[in-house]
Amino acid sequence: MISPLASIKDLGGALRRKEVSSVELTKMYLDRLNTIGKDHNAVAEMTPDLAMAQAKAADERLHRGDAHALTGIPFGVKDLMATKGIPTRWGSPGHDDQVFDHNATVVDRLEGAGAVLVAKLEMIELAGGGNYNVADASRMGPGLSAWDKKLWAGGSSSGSGACTVLGCVGFSLGSETSGSIVCPSAFNGATGFRPTYGRVSRYGAMALAWSLDKLGPICRSAEDAGTVLETIAGPDPKDQTTLTEKLSLRSRGPKPRIGILKEDFVKNKAPDCEKAYNDTINVLKKQGYEVVDVALPVMAWETAMNIIVDAEGTSAHENFIRGPRFQQLKDVNQVAGFAAALQTRATDYLWAMRFRREALAANSMWDKSDCILTPTFYHKSLPVDTGFDKTWVNMGGDMISPANLLGWPAISMPNGFEDGAPLGISVIAPAMREDICYRVARDFQRETDWHLKKSPLAGV
Repeated sequence: MISPLASIKDLGGALRRKEVSSVELTKMYLDRLNTIGKDHNAVAEMTPDLAMAQAKAADERLHRGDAHALTGIPFGVKDLMATKGIPTRWGSPGHDDQVFDHNATVVDRLEGAGAVLVAKLEMIELAGGGNYNVADASRMGPGLSAWDKKLWAGGSSSGSGACTVLGCVGFSLGSETSGSIVCPSAFNGATGFRPTYGRVSRYGAMALAWSLDKLGPICRSAEDAGTVLETIAGPDPKDQTTLTEKLSLRSRGPKPRIGILKEDFVKNKAPDCEKAYNDTINVLKKQGYEVVDVALPVMAWETAMNIIVDAEGTSAHENFIRGPRFQQLKDVNQVAGFAAALQTRATDYLWAMRFRREALAANSMWDKSDCILTPTFYHKSLPVDTGFDKTWVNMGGDMISPANLLGWPAISMPNGFEDGAPLGISVIAPAMREDICYRVARDFQRETDWHLKKSPLAGV
């Protein structure tokens, strides 16, 4: 039997050579979800009946020879993406009985390619829009790291990050408003691809902040992530924010110039991250990449981000916040945060909108470089049983707010370990240039095996 940690390419090859059937793969992943996935609080809802029907259809499609690269491959989606007739609870105890009569566009596109939906994957309740402070802010309990169950799987796409690395799905989808793809990717050792704002339709996905939300793949490699992103990207008449330009991940021109920020590893007490970072740079230099120094303008990035999420998040969820189920949220900080955010002033929100226009000055970095290489975070994941106000110290991730505010794409991929848990490095590029992120990440992974490391908790 093929390994549950095999790449999309290898899974597809085995399916085409008839070494395994989609039905067999689906049974394998359903079993792993029901055991390992649930043991990590990563499963929101399994879909066995739908999955088996889709797997049988995929095997017929494979037999006819008209298969897509994803045909027959089981996947999971973060539980904020609508699935027709299947509960979509948004990680929230207050939405236990929520069921939609339609699919999210991304789900339709994956199913249209012949991929097999095996599960909805757990997440932080309402994607953490109320400024959550504990890993337990999730309907099924704290998401547990794929490497160490004493550590957090990251938010808000916790189940997507953990299940992918544990081999409970062939790949998954997550969403990001401010770090929710790159965070669980870094903390679990996955490769997460956050696309340019508007690259992927958000129709059928829970809104947190309409001007920031993005959907993207969490996979075991950059090559896998590229395959999935190409499948789900593209304009959608149901989402007027989608870009009309076709996504192309094909390499263009000479190797991109890599911008290096001034990273303060000493202040952040991050020797393991510093070594992993320098080793990454050396690998890319040996491949012919030029490295140049760059600087991000000093601006109120975090303040603007917080105001926008507060204003747009409470607008999206106002009825729930004012309703009888609001107090059912697990984290009291979320309850307090959403309630306080209802008081966000229009003048503050308009300031944040003007700030975003001024922040476009940061695009001057692309005059000197074609992408930025920076640690996703300076440290491994956080203890699952301690409040973030006590542990989220010197974690870094300083490019998360600027890049999300400006809609820039990024890939986070594993590049080392700290005390047996993975560290992540991010490649960030200008808007519309996912091809640069993909090229650098793929080249790095061709020369290294960090993305191939197997967690002892995966049992393979």
